[in-house]
Amino acid sequence: MAEIAEASNLSFVLNKPFDVKFEQKPKPSIESPHDVLVAINYTGICGSDVHYWVEGRIGSFVVDSPMVLGHESAGTIVAVGSAVKTLKAGDRVAIEPGKPCRYCTPCLAGHYNLCDDMRFAATPPYDGTLTGFWTSPEDFCYKLPEHVTLQEGALVEPLAVAVHIVKQAEIKPGHTVVVMGAGPVGLLCCAVAKAYGASKVVSVDIQPARLEFAASFAATHTFTPERVSAEENAARLLKEAGIVGGADAVIDASGAEPSIQTSIHVVRRGGVYVQGGMGKPDINFPIMALCVKEVTAKGSFRYSSGDYKLAVEFLSSGKVDVKRLITGTVKFEDAEQAFKDVRAGKGIKVLIAGPNEKSCRCIGGH
Repeated sequence: MAEIAEASNLSFVLNKPFDVKFEQKPKPSIESPHDVLVAINYTGICGSDVHYWVEGRIGSFVVDSPMVLGHESAGTIVAVGSAVKTLKAGDRVAIEPGKPCRYCTPCLAGHYNLCDDMRFAATPPYDGTLTGFWTSPEDFCYKLPEHVTLQEGALVEPLAVAVHIVKQAEIKPGHTVVVMGAGPVGLLCCAVAKAYGASKVVSVDIQPARLEFAASFAATHTFTPERVSAEENAARLLKEAGIVGGADAVIDASGAEPSIQTSIHVVRRGGVYVQGGMGKPDINFPIMALCVKEVTAKGSFRYSSGDYKLAVEFLSSGKVDVKRLITGTVKFEDAEQAFKDVRAGKGIKVLIAGPNEKSCRCIGGH
């Protein structure tokens, strides 16, 4: 990192769809004795970031004033509040990019992802982490083990999303699991399901290259759907994967209507279906199949108590190897081009180095 006293708080700001700029923001200060100040080293590009860049909104969240993008970040502690006990300057951390109220019923139950007053990074009107410095509550920063890199640390956020989805799916050792979509979160769901002991993990996608990667990463089987009915795709999937009676759990990490429809026909009677991907607000849904099979259907939103901690443990133990998902890193000033590349489907996970990070280099070539 550059000298902190002179370091830049350059930020990547979205004004409106396809209109971004670099802007120097005031360096944030520690306002609570329980907060820490983090110099951002690396930030991943999430699908929601791209969606805001392209559409200027996600559902009811609308960008109606300039907003700093980014929320998948890792960084280095540079200052701590007077009451901070577990972190110190120089510690490398993965940042959980939300600040819940801590007092409402969901928060008190550990489901702070459902807090009505959540201040989540890069969700209007709150600024994100594609910036030089970020303040965070001490307990929402997770110290990285020495052998885990800051680049890997930036992927703790999507890994925690996958952890939460798999928890929702109630996956147990020996279960059969089908994951719709082989994007970053879908791939990580495969890896986490495997870490939970699933005996068969099927990755489903329409892109052969992604399925090839999924097979080498965590999936035991892959499946390419055809332009036929959901029932036909489901029957062929179960036959090719050797799953009798349906999968114990099906996770949709795509948000695509045909995948969602197929999922309900793939899951077994009494099984669990989890919606992790976000697509159109309203779709045609096979509700009769859901009822007749008595499927438990759940949503999944971000992450809650314990998810980040478990994600870091999976990285530390080597049970999930996120390094393989990192296509490469780009300099901060190349952030807009990185967004264009992600939108064009290039690579799996692109990282943007913070404006004070001097070690930016390409990592891989997926």
